[in-house]
Amino acid sequence: MTELFFISIYVLCLLLILLYCMAEVHLARQYARYKQHNPLPMPALPPDMPPQNYPFITIQLPVYNEMYVAERLIDAVAALDYPKSRFEIQILDDSTDETTAIIARKTDVCKAQGIAIHHIRRNTRIGFKAGALQHALPLAQGNFIAIFDADFIPPPDFLLKTVPYFQHPRIGMVQTRWLFTNAQYSLLTRIQAFFIDAHFTAEQGGRHAAGYCMNFNGTAGIWRKQAITDGGGWQHDTLTEDLDLSYRAQLAGWIFTYADTIGSPSELPADMPSFKSQQYRWIKGGAETAAKNLPAVWRSNRLPLAAKIQATTHLLSGSIYIVMLLFILLSVPLLLISDRFAIYHYQHYGLVFLLSNAAVLYVHYISAKYTVCKGKNPWRHVALLFPPFLVVSMGLSLHNALAALRGWQGKKTPFVRTPKFNLTNKQGIWHNKHYTDKSLSAATLAEGALSACFLLALIYAFTTGHWFMLPVHLPAFLGFSAVFVYSVAHTSMAGKQ
Repeated sequence: MTELFFISIYVLCLLLILLYCMAEVHLARQYARYKQHNPLPMPALPPDMPPQNYPFITIQLPVYNEMYVAERLIDAVAALDYPKSRFEIQILDDSTDETTAIIARKTDVCKAQGIAIHHIRRNTRIGFKAGALQHALPLAQGNFIAIFDADFIPPPDFLLKTVPYFQHPRIGMVQTRWLFTNAQYSLLTRIQAFFIDAHFTAEQGGRHAAGYCMNFNGTAGIWRKQAITDGGGWQHDTLTEDLDLSYRAQLAGWIFTYADTIGSPSELPADMPSFKSQQYRWIKGGAETAAKNLPAVWRSNRLPLAAKIQATTHLLSGSIYIVMLLFILLSVPLLLISDRFAIYHYQHYGLVFLLSNAAVLYVHYISAKYTVCKGKNPWRHVALLFPPFLVVSMGLSLHNALAALRGWQGKKTPFVRTPKFNLTNKQGIWHNKHYTDKSLSAATLAEGALSACFLLALIYAFTTGHWFMLPVHLPAFLGFSAVFVYSVAHTSMAGKQ
């Protein structure tokens, strides 16, 4: 009976993972067909339009303790190629350190250049980023609101390329692609760029191509102010206020679009603790948003069934780590239960596992083919980065599963920003600067324990000849070990001044 119970749960996990992966394949195919059929050219503003006819834009820059990148952000936004009389800049500064003085000095310089710029401070940090955005919304003069996080560097033509999309009266938000200043900084940043690129092609591009619900990514996008208002405004009861408002606005009838040919450089976390804190915020917030919005999705009369299914997959995407962790952990007792599992069952279950990995591989191939590797062989890019991506994903399963579980529990936690250090290519350092995490968490110690557990499982397989769990146990051992070692090493480096 115990054996049957373990096998049943294990099979259920395998099937749920496969279903999720096939949903990702569906999005990737939608995106590939969209790219193959030569979509219409990007919309453009009428040529020779008088400056006074340009739509007025409010550019919001939410900032909290960003001394290394705040000035660079303001410089980039002030240099936008758009009539200076037709946009304003709101710096939403909740900082508690030198960042505020840096912003104040830069604001004075911009004002002297004739730029409409406002340094907005609150008496409290209630609601974190969502609270700052909602506080500034009534002060915004523009009917359109562009938002950039502190580490982004919008290109000069950002407004000229995104504003024309709003000629369609029901477009509520335009999201653009994230590019990276430091993708080549380390193996860790290359892995991050690898999976975020897939998000901005197969996922965002696929949802846009199929007409499914998509999301504002919190930055490098532009909203119609009315869409924010109709969606209920910025709310801070989840850690992903961007995802939350996205669904509320689309359920209110607004259409979102994704402009994959427009990109804004940004900075990837260079150390494992910062990367993990970013993952925690995204995944916990995703679970909170799912609990809040999924009932409304399924009650909606606006969304067809296919869109509701994809919205469910979208909102539950972070929670797949709960299933992944359970799948990984159950593989150990199944190795020990009996030889019968290996002889009569695992050949079929192993095929399901293989199909799931092949599906993820296909998604990343599509991403590489249409974005990263134009004019190059995409398989080489995927072959180099897919194995370490898979290993690190398995290594993060404990951390991310805990984040999702806490999101479903409804336990409120602070919005912990991801520190950025103005890193470019392989230049710059992060480990002797402010904002780095200098403490080890209990979850990190648990990751070390799990790496030891899977090492023992590999030793057991070696001594008994039961190799059928090797495709799971080897990447699990490598993944938990890598995440643990990275976490310990980077925490130790952060403490050295």
